[in-house]
Amino acid sequence: MSDKRRASASVTIIDIAREAGVSKSTVSLVLKGSSLVADDTRDRVSKAMSKLGYVYNRGAANLRGAQSSIVGMVINDLSNPFFAELAIGIERVLRTSGYIPFISNTAESVVRQAEVVRSMREHGASGIILCPALETEGREVNDLLDLGMPLILAIRRVPGARSSLVASDNTAGAARITAHLISLGHRRIAFLGGMEPMAVRKDRIAGFTRALEEAGMHVDPALMLESMPSKDGGFTAMSNLLARREWPTAVVCFNDVVAIGAMLAMGRKGVVAGRDMAITGFDDTAEARQVSPPLTTIAVDAGDLGERAAQMLLRQIASGSRAQETYIGEARLVVRESCCPPPRERKIS
Repeated sequence: MSDKRRASASVTIIDIAREAGVSKSTVSLVLKGSSLVADDTRDRVSKAMSKLGYVYNRGAANLRGAQSSIVGMVINDLSNPFFAELAIGIERVLRTSGYIPFISNTAESVVRQAEVVRSMREHGASGIILCPALETEGREVNDLLDLGMPLILAIRRVPGARSSLVASDNTAGAARITAHLISLGHRRIAFLGGMEPMAVRKDRIAGFTRALEEAGMHVDPALMLESMPSKDGGFTAMSNLLARREWPTAVVCFNDVVAIGAMLAMGRKGVVAGRDMAITGFDDTAEARQVSPPLTTIAVDAGDLGERAAQMLLRQIASGSRAQETYIGEARLVVRESCCPPPRERKIS
């Protein structure tokens, strides 16, 4: 057993009370979720618990048998259809293996993520599949591993984390879709969406840049715009792009939801996707096939990735091994009507 795990097991309510500067009864009220405790006091106690590695075992003896069948699914953005499809794939494997999935949406909040993970540990989760929120640090993942928690990262790589990973081939996918636009004759291509610290964005930018350089084209940092990986983010970023005097003829978007948000912004300006400007996505969600025009994108089988992540986690739980595994899923180009050759003339409104 690691030092951290031993420390966690030996921490008592008295230790928490001493660290937080409160009484033992106050700590007990916080653990029970009582509304009698002031918010700042609750926050102080929670921070003391985190610092000392304390895990409250809810249900104690009578739930020990049931706890072993719980698996946590911590998803960064369930409003994105891609992650919903991923969760369905995870649940499919867990259901047939006799495990009960507990799912939580962190909405890209690392604070919410820490609360959810702690709660799942308190309830005796046998393992966790984590789609990390933005700004998740490697040490946070490694701390869980050091405490003996079987954990799989899904979709997003976290630099410095020692955990197993299931993800798509982001670099190759972005290179393929950019090369497709170049083959249509585009020479001024923008990259839209994702936040700079995101490892997935770095990988996709690397593929985008590689395709441009292999075609002997200039990489223009001014044509790489950040945004939250959401429809609202895509709408705002495209609105800013269209406010410029000179437009690109094609746009590679971080993912499908960013592309769909960008298409909404184009429509607001009277710019027709697939005629006035080519636009692409990444993921191939159902919505990408349903929008007008249908979106050229990179097909990633989210359901299959979810199944792979669940299978990987169950192997760790069964074997007790924490050996690192990595699975990189195929990223396949799907060409639809949202792409077109560059127009000969562009009118700036």
